Amino acid sequence: MTRWDIQPQGVQGQLKLTAEKAGDVEKALTALLTHLQEAAQAAGTAVPGSQAETTVPGKRGPDNSPLTQKALGPVAAGIGEFFDGKKKDLKDIAEQIEASMTGAAVATREYVEGDLETAKEAQDAARAMDVDTLRGLAGGK
Repeated sequence: MTRWDIQPQGVQGQLKLTAEKAGDVEKALTALLTHLQEAAQAAGTAVPGSQAETTVPGKRGPDNSPLTQKALGPVAAGIGEFFDGKKKDLKDIAEQIEASMTGAAVATREYVEGDLETAKEAQDAARAMDVDTLRGLAGGK
């Protein structure tokens, strides 16, 4: 990179907006998880009522009563498989947000301090979604 032209105040403003939107995404995902759990519980089972709840062998609750587990029906199992299939995508989204924001913040900080090599390293790490490197750079100074 031969020339940099960063406006730190502009980066700070964009990072603030991005953090707000990331918070909105987190709230939406939390609500989605809650609704999926509620849907799974409300879906019922395909077993007779007396078998819909079983005792978990060897497990006791805080009041020393036996723990029970509700049987999963096909809809609940399908919801669980759907969510399991989306875990990696959701983790990737969270890591991309973290990498982008941390990379922009570190690169800008290093640019202001005149360390263009570390600024480029942060930029490259953000592009590669190397969150561990970015965390090290963010805490390094």
